[in-house]
Amino acid sequence: MKKKVLIAVASIAVLVALVGVNVVWFNRKVSNFRGPVELYVYPGTGVSEVLDSILASGMVKREANLRAVFKSELESVVPGHYMLDENSTCMYAARMLRGGWQTPVKLTLSGTIRSHQSLARKISARMMVDSASVADFILNADSLKPYDVTPAMLFTRIIPDTYEIKWTSSVREIVDRLVKESDAWWTPERLFLASRQGLSKNEAVILASIVSGETRYQPEMPSIACVYLNRLKLGMKLQADPTVAFCFDYKPGRILKTHLAVDSPYNTYKHYGLPPGPIACPPKSCLEAVLRPDTHSYLYFCADPSFNGTHRFASTYTEHLNNASAFRKALTERQRNGSK
Repeated sequence: MKKKVLIAVASIAVLVALVGVNVVWFNRKVSNFRGPVELYVYPGTGVSEVLDSILASGMVKREANLRAVFKSELESVVPGHYMLDENSTCMYAARMLRGGWQTPVKLTLSGTIRSHQSLARKISARMMVDSASVADFILNADSLKPYDVTPAMLFTRIIPDTYEIKWTSSVREIVDRLVKESDAWWTPERLFLASRQGLSKNEAVILASIVSGETRYQPEMPSIACVYLNRLKLGMKLQADPTVAFCFDYKPGRILKTHLAVDSPYNTYKHYGLPPGPIACPPKSCLEAVLRPDTHSYLYFCADPSFNGTHRFASTYTEHLNNASAFRKALTERQRNGSK
């Protein structure tokens, strides 16, 4: 009888051990998620809070398994951005959070970036850093010294694009990445193309920033770039409205004669040549337009009276005045009809 009891106890022990081994194997090898779960873990977040967030997603197949693994494997979690999917196991989820195995976020710099504050807002919208910290860094000359650039010239070292980067990256790490990618984009071939237009890299960026202020219609960018290059070669003033708008923080809806008198080195109606720095952070399309401009003899352009976002180009001032007159007439008519 005693022998039978011992055999039974041993059998139960073996069974329990086998179940335990099976559970461990199961939690290590078998998926416990129905679909994707995205997590943003902020500093100071506890294990229980992260667990609650995962369970709230509704994507967990076996809640008890996940709770057990988190209890045995996690004392704390590393802040970051994490992704789980239908292939993720309980053990992977725990080790991911314990080891800080982040999934990079996509930082997209696009649209109009006309100021350091605008850039800071776009960065903070996707990263853990706040916009005030970003703005303080990129407006501080000492912070930018390692990049051999001043705040006024920062946009010569940044190119709008989509970057994959850790969500918890510091401001310096973010700027490091942006500058590194910009430097890589400026290949020897592109530097040669700039020099063929009589421009340094920085001058090419400055001109591209003016082009970006003139149009969003990509097919016309090379033509507008050529107009300004033609003017530079002839020693004419650029007379670019976006440079005047920059002097007023882009607040005027239209540039009037009173605005043209502003005393600023960025006012290309008063000063010859390019302004001392970029007036925006130009996209690649504008940079390429400057590096590979159209070839023509136009020296002027104005908005098309059809208001379709295109321009009419002219080689002579008389022709330009006719185009400008047609636009003003159409604008007046449009305003009259809109006021009725």
